[in-house]
Amino acid sequence: MEARDKQVLRSLRLELGAEVLVEGLVLQYLYQEGILTENHVQEINAQTTGLRKTMLLLDILPSRGPKAFDAFLDSLQEFPWVREKLKKARKEAMTDLPAGLEEKGRAGRMGWGAGEEKGQKCQTLGTRT
Repeated sequence: MEARDKQVLRSLRLELGAEVLVEGLVLQYLYQEGILTENHVQEINAQTTGLRKTMLLLDILPSRGPKAFDAFLDSLQEFPWVREKLKKARKEAMTDLPAGLEEKGRAGRMGWGAGEEKGQKCQTLGTRT
């Protein structure tokens, strides 16, 4: 799962816990799609409250691969308002990057930034050596 999607789930964790009942279609859909294993489903169903079941699912999802977030969205057929909230938060997370961050990231992967030399000061990291 992408870092952006993990952040969305983390930022809406309490709301999801209050609004989503994972029993039924949500769990079965995620199992059908191979996102959850049979053991995951049993572990989630063994929880004593709906909130605990949802929280455990939210703990498991980030480690279930690149398709987990989209499959989770698809599983929320009974909760269209929640699905829309997640999509909106995901879209906002994509546009919330500070201006120029992507460009700085490219320069960092390629070594020194354009026109910079060894020993120059870097705003975020200090002196380069």
